[in-house]
Amino acid sequence: MGNLQSFPSSSNTTLGEKYDVFLSFRGEDIRKSFISHLYDALCRKQIETFIDYRLIRGDEISPALTRAIEESKISVVIFSEDYASSKWCLRELVEILKCKKTKNQIVIPVFYDVDPSVVRKQTGSFKDSFVMHEKELHEEVITWRQALAEASDISGWHSSYWR
Repeated sequence: MGNLQSFPSSSNTTLGEKYDVFLSFRGEDIRKSFISHLYDALCRKQIETFIDYRLIRGDEISPALTRAIEESKISVVIFSEDYASSKWCLRELVEILKCKKTKNQIVIPVFYDVDPSVVRKQTGSFKDSFVMHEKELHEEVITWRQALAEASDISGWHSSYWR
């Protein structure tokens, strides 16, 4: 198991909340571009941010990662073109939405080079990913589809509007 990394910065967290922000993203898509800039900006503002740079991806979400989601005030979910190809990301999203319901965690979706309607309706690359997932994980796919639809209905940011 790799090392989980968080970076100390803020003392604004409350009891039971260790992090201000949990970043959820498909690493291969955007780790070295958008995520590194976002993470650096959060750190400069002294926002306690959890990021899993060295976490080894397995089939199940580790208890440490689930705990980090639960101990965060805000989850920022960055949807990118290949987000749905990752079973890990989809499982993480389900956990994040559970915390939204049970702990009133704030969830902020960011649509990075992907239209929110593609996420909501699971078309394009999202559809292709689900065709692959359904071969072995039919029951879980139903939950993932619902989670994507729910998350894409939350007001967030779309990269096509940035300058």
